Amino acid sequence: MKQLLTNQKFMQKITPFLWFDNKAEEAVKFYTSIFKNSKIGKIARYDKAGEKAAGRPAGSVMTVEFQLEGQKFVALNGGPIFKFTEAVSFVVNCETQAEVDKYWKKLSAGGKEVQCGWLKDKYGLSWQIVPTVLSGLLNSKDAAKSQRVMEAMLKMVKLNITKLKQAAAANGKTTKHKSK
Repeated sequence: MKQLLTNQKFMQKITPFLWFDNKAEEAVKFYTSIFKNSKIGKIARYDKAGEKAAGRPAGSVMTVEFQLEGQKFVALNGGPIFKFTEAVSFVVNCETQAEVDKYWKKLSAGGKEVQCGWLKDKYGLSWQIVPTVLSGLLNSKDAAKSQRVMEAMLKMVKLNITKLKQAAAANGKTTKHKSK
């Protein structure tokens, strides 16, 4: 069984499918420019039958397959019927503040900074830019420490690792800061 698994190509069981009005290819180029281990795959175009069914011009981009950090996605130009909401977001786990800052700057460009590490990119897709240390700080066995970290995080827009760690170490002192 082990031999079988190593000889077979891994097939991703679930692939996120992103519906755009008409900017799927542009969005894919944007996302693949941000993440290192990324690439654009097959691009399918509407034909005459698709033109009638979807109301999209024949020859225009229908779907774009792509990968971000090895994760497969498909982007669709499906028209203005559906929009992205915060009900679905992508989390970018970051080891350092420099990494948080890099992804925050690139993904929020032309979009909207929200709160607690959330942003909407210029295509309306929601992202969470999260330092990996946050989970341990929020899930501490020390409930007061976790609460201080939560309170500090709730005051932030872009997450700041130093300020989160300061809140964790505050020993009951209140932290009053708003980080961008």
